[in-house]
Order: sequence, then structure tokens, then C-alpha cells
Amino acid sequence: MSFRKFLATPTPRVFTGLLTLCLTVSLTPQTVSAQEKDPVAAKKSDDSKSEGKPAQEKAEKKAEDASKDVKAAEKKNDKPADSKADESNEKEMTDKAADAPKQEATEESKEQPSEPKPDPTWVEKGVWTLPPTDGPAAVDFQLIGEYAGDVSIATEKKTDDSDASKPSIKQRYGIQIRAIGSGEFEALAYEGGLPGDEKFDEATQLRLIGRRNGETLVLSGGPWALFAGPEKCRLINFEGDSLGELPRVIRTSPTMGAQPPKEALVLFDGKNTDQFSKARIADEGLLAQGANVKWLLNDFDLHLEFRIPHMPGKQGQQRGNSGVYLQSRYECQVLDSFGTDRVFNGLGALYRFKPPRLNMAFPPLTWQTYDIRFTAARFGADGKKLRPAHVTSWVNGVKVQDNVALPGPTGAGKAEEALPLPTLLQDHSDPVRFRNVWVLDRGIAASDSFPPKN
Repeated sequence: MSFRKFLATPTPRVFTGLLTLCLTVSLTPQTVSAQEKDPVAAKKSDDSKSEGKPAQEKAEKKAEDASKDVKAAEKKNDKPADSKADESNEKEMTDKAADAPKQEATEESKEQPSEPKPDPTWVEKGVWTLPPTDGPAAVDFQLIGEYAGDVSIATEKKTDDSDASKPSIKQRYGIQIRAIGSGEFEALAYEGGLPGDEKFDEATQLRLIGRRNGETLVLSGGPWALFAGPEKCRLINFEGDSLGELPRVIRTSPTMGAQPPKEALVLFDGKNTDQFSKARIADEGLLAQGANVKWLLNDFDLHLEFRIPHMPGKQGQQRGNSGVYLQSRYECQVLDSFGTDRVFNGLGALYRFKPPRLNMAFPPLTWQTYDIRFTAARFGADGKKLRPAHVTSWVNGVKVQDNVALPGPTGAGKAEEALPLPTLLQDHSDPVRFRNVWVLDRGIAASDSFPPKN
């Protein structure tokens, strides 16, 4: 058999395949794994790979992001010049639009003034020039004020313990509550309403005292008890029956905000103190106590608005004291007389000479009005007084002095003589404030309508 025929048979073909396989294996370089060389080292290597896997993934992600950024930059650079300009303009407009609201908000915040707060220097002394905003003082202040309404008053007393209703009538009551410090209060109750009301009856005055518990004030001292809150008060009789509720009343003087006639001299409108020889504007833009009018006035009508501080720990003449000294001789008293008796040195009095016809004082920190018509004394050529000075005055729109003749100076007033002296707003060391002060000199222009109506 020839060699060529031998190769054509099946056996040599198998042999040839095996020989080829052996030659391939022997010629291929063999790689020995680390596991085969050192199993322990291999295990450590696997562990380190598994621990480094997150870091590797992060690196791959960063590379991918960088690649995307490069592509985006390339695309951006490929944009035409007009497209770049448009994009720049669009960005600039967007930035301006984003900044505009912030700028407006900043300007708006600058325009809005901060809310005025009580002067801390005065608060340390127990004096509030503005309403207290926190603490027990704020709770007490919310209970101060006037209440008025109708209640059911029994006309007969119960004779047994039956539940039969007793005959009763509707009676109007007015109550004024004032704080006297440390959660303690006083109140005056009147039949017919509040001072100045048409049916007000001073002879029915009933005095109550009490203390605050939480936000509720309990007052007693009469045939019934009074439970008062910030918005209303309730009368309870001995049997525990409710006689009625009295809502809070906030009154405003009818001459509040009255504008001066064209002939009047404006003394203070908040702008300056040019019409005073001595005066000071307080932080709130109001005229402080201790102001002397520059003009020497004889017969005149004076309008002013005043605000008395809240001084719950003080009593009598130490509580919101000031005064209008006419010609530096005759004092029309300014004082926190709210919820007190009519006295000859209270608000509306001709100081220590004549009490007001009614005590028309409003609660402290309430703006009130004083309207005063003054006629100076007349003297002869020899210096002797021929006619006394006369005063008519209105407090909160109600006449409290009616053309009263003054025999001489009141209080610490200066001596009378033919020479007029400055009219002044007394400084008694309490922070009393004034506004809308004007005077009508009747020697120059007469007025048939005084006091003014708003």
C-alpha cells in the first residue's frame, strides 16, 4: 500500500487530527492562575476586588460623564454664530427676569416700616407708651376698657328655692374697668350706660374690685359678680343666673381729626415745632409734653389731641399727668382718670378749682381730644382786674366746663396781670403725647362753630 493510500484510510486521518491537537497544545503558552499558585493570596485578591468594585464603578461613571460633556461641548462649538448670540441673549434675559422679583422684594421690604414697640426705657419703669405685646402686662391691658349693654334685673327677691322665674326688667348698664397693677383691677358700673350717654346716671355708681385668673377677670362688690374677658363681660347673680352680657365698647371723640379753619394757626401737624419757643418731637413723630407756644394769645379757641401712657402701677397724680396751661396761669388738667370719680384734679378739671361736669376720660393709650375756649381777664389802666378769665372746655366732645369764671391762677399758675404769657403743655415727667394742635385767635377771626365736628 502506498503512503498516499494509507493517508486516505480512516485510521491515519484520526491519527493526523490527534497529532495536530498535540502540537497545538504544546506550542500554546500556558497561564497558571494565582489560585493555583497560592489559594490564600487568591482569596485576598478576590476580596480586594469586591471592595474596590464601587470605586471602579464610580470611576467608570465619571469617565462616561466626562465623555458626554466633551460631546456636548463639541456640539455647542459646532453651532453657528447666530445661534450662540441668541443663546447668550436668552441667558441674559433669564438672569434679569430672575433678579427682578428679588429687587422688588428688597425695595418693598425697605419701604415697610418696622412695627413700633413700647419704649424699653419706660417699660422698665412700669410705663407703656404703646400697648404691651407680651407677658402678664399684655393680658391685663386687654381687659381694660368700657363695656355697655342691657341686662335683666329682677324686680322681686326670691322667697323660696323654687325654679319659678322672677319678674325682671331690662336695664342698660355701663362698666369701666381699669388695671391697678399685678393682675388687680377696679371697675365702676353705672345704670343708664357710660358717662356721656343720654341716660347715664352717676348717682347709681357701683364700685367693684377683683383679680385676673388666666385670661378671665372676676370682679365683685355688688348684688352680682362680673366675669370679664377681652371682648365682653357677663353679670352673674347670687343664685348663679346670668343676667346678661355686655360687649366691649370703643368710643371715639366726635372732634377727633378735626381740620383747622382757614383762619387758624396750626401749631403742630407732625412736621416741625416752628410755632413753639420750646418743644420736642418724640420718636413716633408726635409732640412731647413740655412745649411752650411762641405766640402770646389772649382770646382763643384751642384744639388738640392727646394720648396718655399706660401706668397701671401708679395712682392719682402720678398716673399720666400733664396739663394745658392757658397763658401759663390757668390749668386744664390732663390725667389718666379713666374709671375713677370726678375730682377737682382729674382730667377735665380746672386744676384744684373745679371738677369736670362729667368724667369723660377714655382708657389709657386711646387718643382723646381737648377743645378749650378761653377768654382772657381784662384789666384797667391802673392795673386792677376788671373781669376774670373765663373757660369753656370739652373732653372727647362732651362739655365738662361751661364758661367758668376763674377768680385767679390755678395750681402752680403764674400771677395775673394785663400782659399775656405763653400757653404751654405741661411737663410732669410722664410721656404724654400730642398731635393735631391748632388755635383760632378770636381777636383776628371769629368762629361761630366751635368745637369743630369731624
